[in-house]
Amino acid sequence: MVKIPVSTSQRTQFVDITGSIQKAASESGITDGFMTVFVPHTTAGITINENADPHVMSDMALALERMVPWDAGYAHSEGNSAAHVRASLLGSSVRVPVKSGKLALGTWQGVYFCEFDGPRRREAWIIEN
Repeated sequence: MVKIPVSTSQRTQFVDITGSIQKAASESGITDGFMTVFVPHTTAGITINENADPHVMSDMALALERMVPWDAGYAHSEGNSAAHVRASLLGSSVRVPVKSGKLALGTWQGVYFCEFDGPRRREAWIIEN
C-alpha cells in the first residue's frame, strides 16, 4: 500500500491525484490489473470525473452545496454534518484499471480527492490488486 499526502486549502476542494496514482502504479511494476484508491476519512471522498475543464469541479462543488447545504439544521455537534453527507454521496474508494502499466482512464477522466471539511492534511491509500 502506498499512502499519498493530500493538503487542502479550502473547505470544499477537489484535488487531482491522477499523477500520484500513476506513479504508484509505475513503481509497483503492475502491468495489468487494478489500483484501488481508498480515502480513510469520514468527511472526504473520491471520484473519477472530467479533468479537462476545471469548471466541472467547481460545478460539482456548487451542486453539492445546493443538495447538501452547510446550515440545514443538522444535529451533529461538530457542525460538519454536510461534509459527512457529501463524503457518503461520493464514496470512499474507486478502482482504476491498469493496462500495460498505464492507468486505463477515459480521455477526459481524472481521479479526484474530494475535501469537504478543509483545510486539512489528509491522505489517500493506493492498493494494487
